[in-house]
Amino acid sequence: MKIALLGYGRMGKEIEKIAISRGHEIVIRKDVDEKIDITLADVAIDFSVPSSAFNNISNCLNNNVPVISGTTGWLEKYDEALELCKEKKVHLFMLQILV
Repeated sequence: MKIALLGYGRMGKEIEKIAISRGHEIVIRKDVDEKIDITLADVAIDFSVPSSAFNNISNCLNNNVPVISGTTGWLEKYDEALELCKEKKVHLFMLQILV
């Protein structure tokens, strides 16, 4: 599987190690706001910062790339992301840790 890592901090680097050990390919490593061709990936994993998360997610959804988000602090745009999912018929998975 071709994976885009959106947010290449501690979590992105850990995900990369696990993905490669399981035979997956990392095709994008994005650490800052920069233009990328998300269509190179089969799936994206977002562990970016809140100010970048929605842009990353909408880029994926608009290009029919399923995305998993582990970023917190961007949920003021959650409803907008859900509408985009419905419109584009693309999946968004959100990780949430409850303490």
